[in-house]
Amino acid sequence: MTLPPTEEEIVAHFREQAVFCRGLGSAFMEQLCEMMADDIEAGGPVAALVAGWPTNPRRDALSLRIAGYLHHSVLTGAAKDLAAAYPGGDKLWTMAGIWPLARNWLSGTQSGARVFLKSPPQTNEVRRSVALLPGFLNLAARFPMPMHLLELGASAGLNQNWDRFGYRTASWSLPGTSRVEIETDWNAPPPEHLEARPQVASRAACDQNPIDVSDPETALRLKSYVWPDQPGRLARIDAAMALAIETGVRVDKADAADWLQEKLAARPETGLTVIYHSVFLQYPPADVRRALLAMMEEAGAEAMPWRPLAWLCFEPGAFFKGPDQTGINPNDFITYLKVWPGGEDHRILRSDGHVTRVLAI
Repeated sequence: MTLPPTEEEIVAHFREQAVFCRGLGSAFMEQLCEMMADDIEAGGPVAALVAGWPTNPRRDALSLRIAGYLHHSVLTGAAKDLAAAYPGGDKLWTMAGIWPLARNWLSGTQSGARVFLKSPPQTNEVRRSVALLPGFLNLAARFPMPMHLLELGASAGLNQNWDRFGYRTASWSLPGTSRVEIETDWNAPPPEHLEARPQVASRAACDQNPIDVSDPETALRLKSYVWPDQPGRLARIDAAMALAIETGVRVDKADAADWLQEKLAARPETGLTVIYHSVFLQYPPADVRRALLAMMEEAGAEAMPWRPLAWLCFEPGAFFKGPDQTGINPNDFITYLKVWPGGEDHRILRSDGHVTRVLAI
């Protein structure tokens, strides 16, 4: 039987998250996580919220749940005083001015906060599509045929529109057909086959708790998990949600293993099927991960040149460790591609979870 986390373990999670946020360019989130950690140690309203938390706070992203609740309260206008102090646009902010208001808000809305905290954060980070793009271009050049997309753990399905986004870096760019612009600090060779044009014939996706961004309230909750001092990310998710509504994006509510088994059994007799996902593998239990990999290998064994299969993902480097992969840093996120027939695989690039900087393997 797994014991609930201690207060020390919960505080350690908040302080670790502060370090992660600093590395991902959010001074606001770094300071907020530190203030929440201090408040737990002082027995304040954050301590009351996390008391008795039953499971692993890091895996549950507990700190981001509380930060999301605060941002949601700001975006809805419920916390008017807090909204006036929060980051937004070119507004100057200080944690000294924000934290007393945030603490008071948490103190007075404990029941509402607890309801909000029951659901895990879903950021559906659109910039992850640039980490997947080199794999898609590779496949489009290698297999000039209709492409059938199957996305696992798709959240709101925003990255189903990856081929409609525009991509821009200092060393290369690729125009899109929408208002969604993806920018990142690219420190690797440009993707090969920038001239390739993927022929997307069908798109399907699943998630255990899909988000319907056509519902304004649901869309606002998704946006609340984007960090408030990062206006570029906020603008990008607004544009991506508008595009998802325009293109009729749909995400099936389903367990990934059951859904994929059904989709692979019914995949077209011709054309390339691509199973893809980003920052998904840490969420299913180990037995579900094993089942997913096994069914991909089984389907891959039946692949033919006119009916190839590919697995493309962007996931933590820890999933790609092994006897021949000792050089992979488990703190990096890796773009990985495996193709059948043949089962050849490639590690394409490495980055952080928000793809703020791309590096060569």
